Amino acid sequence: MKPRSLFGLSFAVACATVFHHAASAAEPAVAGPPQPAKQLILPGEVFTVSGRTAFLFTPAAPGQSSGQQSAMKPWILYSPTLVSYPDKAEQWMHEQLTKAGVAVAGIDTGESYGSPEALKAAEALHAEMVRRGYSTKPALLGRSRGGLWAGAWAIAHPTLTAGVGGIYPVYDWRTYPGVAKAAPAYGLKPDELLARVGEFCPIERIDVAAKGGVPFCIIHGDDDKLVPLGPNSAELKKRYEAVGKGELVNLIIAKGQGHSFWEGFFRCQELVDFLIEKARGSPVTP
Repeated sequence: MKPRSLFGLSFAVACATVFHHAASAAEPAVAGPPQPAKQLILPGEVFTVSGRTAFLFTPAAPGQSSGQQSAMKPWILYSPTLVSYPDKAEQWMHEQLTKAGVAVAGIDTGESYGSPEALKAAEALHAEMVRRGYSTKPALLGRSRGGLWAGAWAIAHPTLTAGVGGIYPVYDWRTYPGVAKAAPAYGLKPDELLARVGEFCPIERIDVAAKGGVPFCIIHGDDDKLVPLGPNSAELKKRYEAVGKGELVNLIIAKGQGHSFWEGFFRCQELVDFLIEKARGSPVTP
């Protein structure tokens, strides 16, 4: 009897196992929400805001500040946030910022070139950062085409902009990426975008930021063929000067440098100090 009982028990267990595997195969797996994918160059967090991937480099310690800012954490709104940006070339700079207690955050809007959709996404990230206890008035950093994002923000929200830093930044999409490439990001045809240049091109409206008292610190090479100094950073300074605000723009010209990975662009202490100082400034209520 015992051998037959053991056989019956083994058979029952085997049947149950087969049934379990068959049922599992028949039932579709329950997938959780897709996780945003991004490789960070520093400790931080990758999360989703309004369906878009965002990142945050968290500071080692709270930043020193004055006034109301003591209750709010300083941060930098970075652009362009793409799959590969910020990259290793910028690591030293972001390390200095986070060591000083200043967070860095950005949201990936693809190649949106500072369009209204990109601005809307930045506003959603700003709201999320404020919800987390960060300042209502961040400083901004725009690298290359990221200048279009930073410029658009400073024009739309001068009272929410502590300052803008730039590394060979674009402020005129007619120079880069060109009207043909920029137009789709704005949902327009090239001729339609050109007809609205005064509305959508940051350099054409930068006087709004100037009159709003938004300071800039920019480093740009004088041999930049991709993003020419003249119609971008130098033009921004000229337009600030035209409205009597030239002292708000510190334009650092890198002699003989182009649009490159020259270390001086990414280890510019003057730019880093500017960003830290401005990010720690007093916040305002949106």
